[in-house]
Amino acid sequence: MQIGSQYQKEITTQNYQQKPTIQGVEIKQLAFHNDDGGNFSELFRLTEGKVEGFEVPFEVRQVSMSVLTPQTIKAFHIHYQQEDLWYVPPYDRLLANFIDIREDSPTYQNKMRLVLGGGKSLLVRIPAGVAHGVANIYQRSMTLFYATSAQFNPQQPDEHRLPWDTFGRDLWELTKG
Repeated sequence: MQIGSQYQKEITTQNYQQKPTIQGVEIKQLAFHNDDGGNFSELFRLTEGKVEGFEVPFEVRQVSMSVLTPQTIKAFHIHYQQEDLWYVPPYDRLLANFIDIREDSPTYQNKMRLVLGGGKSLLVRIPAGVAHGVANIYQRSMTLFYATSAQFNPQQPDEHRLPWDTFGRDLWELTKG
């Protein structure tokens, strides 16, 4: 088979190799049950305030919800002490980016890009020191639920920011092709 010369330089092959990970970021696939009456997903179980099923205990101190309107980017956030657990319902879809900025980490500067929701029921643990952000690149409002290991304190917030495009604007673009 001969491919037309005008297309040969444009053809690429998608990379199917395992993508980089970040030490401490855990992704837990949750069961998502559907029937003719709706759907159900158990988000997490607690024993003495600690979420079961993670390598390192995660004690929930606060649970919050954020609704992102279309074309919104909420990035980048860093916590020095606090850890987060993120969940996006399967019927919503948000683009999340995580970058390890812990200089002493074996995965320093690794990036992870995930679609949360989008038919999947995932719970993502984000350790302190990992820059994280989320974007709604779609045309309707989407919801992010999150639990934190510390209660928000407006007098001493552990909520630090980097500009949304610190790691490149392309992180927030819809993958095409």
